[in-house]
Amino acid sequence: MTSFKFYNKIFFLLTFFIGLSHYYSQKKFTVVLDAGHGGSDIGANRNYPDIGSVQEKNVTLGIVLKLGRMLEKNKDYKIIYTRKIDEYPSLTSRTTLANRSKADLFISVHVNSSPSRSATAQGTETFVQGPNQNKANLDVAKAENDVIFLDEKDKENFASYNPNSPESLIALKIQQSKYLEASLIIGGLVEENFVKKDKRMSRGVKQENLHVLRMNAMPSILIETGFVNNYDDAHYISTEEGQQAIAESIYNAIVSYKKLVDRNVKEPEPEKPVEQPLKNDFRILLMSTPNKYTNEDPALKGLKYILPIKENGFYKYYYGTTNYASVRDTNLKTAKDAGFRNSMAISFVPNQALGMGYYTLEVYAGKDKLDSRSTIMKTLPDMVRNKENGIFYYTSGKYRTLEEAVNAQKELESKGITNTVIEKKLK
Repeated sequence: MTSFKFYNKIFFLLTFFIGLSHYYSQKKFTVVLDAGHGGSDIGANRNYPDIGSVQEKNVTLGIVLKLGRMLEKNKDYKIIYTRKIDEYPSLTSRTTLANRSKADLFISVHVNSSPSRSATAQGTETFVQGPNQNKANLDVAKAENDVIFLDEKDKENFASYNPNSPESLIALKIQQSKYLEASLIIGGLVEENFVKKDKRMSRGVKQENLHVLRMNAMPSILIETGFVNNYDDAHYISTEEGQQAIAESIYNAIVSYKKLVDRNVKEPEPEKPVEQPLKNDFRILLMSTPNKYTNEDPALKGLKYILPIKENGFYKYYYGTTNYASVRDTNLKTAKDAGFRNSMAISFVPNQALGMGYYTLEVYAGKDKLDSRSTIMKTLPDMVRNKENGIFYYTSGKYRTLEEAVNAQKELESKGITNTVIEKKLK
């Protein structure tokens, strides 16, 4: 185990890697505490005759709540929880919460497990973001990364990420190099406390490509507090005393880490005011065209979160939606960078009912009539059919607000009817 003096010496190197603007002394030191898994995702688990069911989601929540209570007693800390109850926040929401909070530290608490029913392996280990180190570590990464497929938004955000591709590894190195040194330090302090204070066996600090770490713009660690399929570890982490001891060790590591940070702060800069939401929602209008495109059509330049709205025979394609000016401006820049040079931000009043007319869903447009045996006809037998310029149009439903139409569209998608278009009818 690297000594504390070594951490102290190496910390001065952080001024090269980390902009210290978010470490200034007048700002509360913000720590995001992430209890791994939750809700329907119980995580690693095992049943024992004398202990009962040991579930990762319960152990991690118990440790995080105890750790949070200790930190909250100190006015210098601001504590943000990704969850405080038995629920499953997506990996996207966990990292987004941390980044938007401009957190100084992200601590994710987990429970380890090996492939065998019972484990000879035991002890703690802490992970920081980094390239693959060896096959054993990759098994742990896969166990945590499997959670990503529980959430649709995570699928979209992480679908193109391949931890084995050279391009992804290069991107990870660039993104995380600023925070790697700090993450190694806090990870080392945690493991050192587990050994010296709790007399636990430490498996050390390791680098791995874990999704919950790789998108964080701050020093971040994932702590594996013990093996659920090792009887001694399972008994320790499932008790109030064991969880309290683990929480105290992590708490002491955070306090020591903050002291090191405080020695290297610069003069504070004025803190930017918290951005307030706008009254209206904003979508980026990419183009207006008589052509209908599917979600994967090259004409959309690979952009996701596209909402087509048909009006007066033209399809208007909108990108993204937000009620924050900064996100609106970022979305507009993204659209222009993608090639939509004439794109513009359009304001939408939330839940505004049309003064006249209604919204409907165009579920099909084509030269041929729909077969009565088709999935669409069986699902929506009461559709309205019109023919214009040799094209058959099938529409379904009447909705007063855009939000109602969007919700109906999502419901159809859940039934397998995709690429529908919201149409605005003014008469």
